[in-house]
Parts: sequence; C-alpha cells; structure tokens
Amino acid sequence: MDVQFALKRQYHAGLAMLRECVELAPETVWLSGTHPRTFWRIAYHAAFYTHLYLGQTVDDFQAWEKNREGVTDLWSDANPEIVEPYNQADVLGYIATVDAMIDHVVDHLDLDCESTGVPWYKEMGKLEHQILNIRHLQTHVGQLSELLMAQGIESDYWSSRG
Repeated sequence: MDVQFALKRQYHAGLAMLRECVELAPETVWLSGTHPRTFWRIAYHAAFYTHLYLGQTVDDFQAWEKNREGVTDLWSDANPEIVEPYNQADVLGYIATVDAMIDHVVDHLDLDCESTGVPWYKEMGKLEHQILNIRHLQTHVGQLSELLMAQGIESDYWSSRG
C-alpha cells in the first residue's frame, strides 16, 4: 500500500465521521455549547482546517464561497465574534466539497518536501503535516462524537474509507 493511498482513505474516513456527526446532531445540539466552542463552530473548524492544510502550501488555499472571517476561531483569547451559525446543510455541503478534492490533491502532493507549506508549522515536512491534519480532524470528530453520546446519540467509527 502506498502512502498517498493510505492518506486518502484516512481523510475520507475522517470526513465521513465528521459528516455523520453533523447529520446526527439535532438542532438543540447543533446550537449548543459555550461560545466560541459551540457544536456547529467545532464542526466548521474541523472542515475548514482540513481544507486549509490539505494543499501543498497555504498559498494554494481557496476559501469556501460561504466562508466568514473569524468563524474558525475556537479560543476565547482570539475574541471571536458571536455570529449567525452556519446551518447543517451548509456545513455538510462544505464537508462534501473538501471530501471531493481529497484524491486529486493528495495525488499531487510532494510528500517528500521538507516544508509543510504552512508558516506556523516549521519543524516538520509535508508528510508529517498531512498526518497531523488527519489527527486534527479526528480530534474534533471525537469531541463532536462525545457531545452526541452525552445526548444518547451514537455515531459510527470508520476505520477507513476508499
């Protein structure tokens, strides 16, 4: 099995799990949480950063057409504004957009590059950065899954998805 094949399968699995969390969330859960760490904002943050870190460099990034500045911030010290939440259909559409680009982008990554292409990640190469990106996605999927489980809603665990 080659590395790019494995990365694609893990990205698809992680995004499938994120999608399921968004689909399963009743509106009360979707809007729940303490600002800025609301369920909907965590879901959007996970999709946004998966998208941002997917390319060879951040210069390759083209924001989603519905992106709003500052919505990705999850920390109170960043002073994120309280904004109108994205609805679930919009976030599901964004997740589908990111998922649809995985195969093409990963096939064209230079995984041997010694730079991440991201100014704030300087101590690793591109392959390690892709693994970090998948870990980041899965961290937030885990948070969302736990929030759902606290409401008696179970989501599936995907080991891989091709």
